[in-house]
Amino acid sequence: MNQATAIAHANLAFVKYWGKKDPVLNLPANNSISMNLSAAYTTTTVVFANDLLDDEVQLDGEDADQKFADRVGRHLDRIRQYAGVYTRARVETRNTFPASAGIASSASGFAALTLAAVAALGMELSERELSILARQGSGSACRSIPDGFVEWRTGATNRDSYAESIAPAEHWDLLDVAVIVADQPKGVSSSLGHRLAPDSPFWAMRQAQLPERLEQVRRAIHERDFVTFGQEIETEALSLHAIMLTSAHEVAGSWRSGIYYWLPDTLELLIAVQNWRADGIPVYFTLDAGPTVHLLCPAERGEQVQEAVWLTQGRRNWSMIVSLPAVGARLGGATI
Repeated sequence: MNQATAIAHANLAFVKYWGKKDPVLNLPANNSISMNLSAAYTTTTVVFANDLLDDEVQLDGEDADQKFADRVGRHLDRIRQYAGVYTRARVETRNTFPASAGIASSASGFAALTLAAVAALGMELSERELSILARQGSGSACRSIPDGFVEWRTGATNRDSYAESIAPAEHWDLLDVAVIVADQPKGVSSSLGHRLAPDSPFWAMRQAQLPERLEQVRRAIHERDFVTFGQEIETEALSLHAIMLTSAHEVAGSWRSGIYYWLPDTLELLIAVQNWRADGIPVYFTLDAGPTVHLLCPAERGEQVQEAVWLTQGRRNWSMIVSLPAVGARLGGATI
């Protein structure tokens, strides 16, 4: 029996990828830059056993639903094919954050699954090879393999689309305060959003702006230039959602003018951030495909930002997950 346990952190993209060049290989339409989140991680144990007839998958202590189990099985098949083995596996995975929190659990989940399965099979792969494998399970999982601040290079083939660290976790004391305004699944999947993105009338403009934005964010991280960093990531998030808001589609025969991930509480927070900055609090926002608002600030101002959120929240049932930059995927943790 061969087994290994791996830990991988979810990541927050500052420059997003939206749209795919190749949906089968998960090749993105553009580069992206992200940060691993210290408080949001997945621990996964993989056991390969000759007596198993099928893969067995548990999520947070319970049997996983069939859709998730099938997705895990397909990724294990990729790794088995890579290793030249056919043994089935028992997988147990646990998250430190709820799946509906607006923090992509698939990124940490498939990064941890990739590393644990590879180690359990006795393979020794480079960070780049691990990133390439993780990407095929979930695109953003490739960014959870390297340390700290990470750039995913779009590439043109399976072998040259991978992520690499552009600065270690300890490079910058940047804090992410993820404000979860609603505990519910989003109504439109990211997969559909990726497919619809090129039909937006603003798609070409955003793609043309991205090389300069990537350079500005990359430079701001290297130089720890918080003002440039904040202005770029906030503008980038709004650019991304402009694509979503103009991605017309049909659901069950009903035409919809776009994808609306924001809730009223989301918009209230975005407006509040503008006012907090006017009052001297150094904070900027970003959003992924969902209503959760990520607030970025210098670590020493984290309590001030959290207090501002509490005052804005009032009687509503918001919650927060607070993270510093984190290391990449690594072996360790308890085994089953």
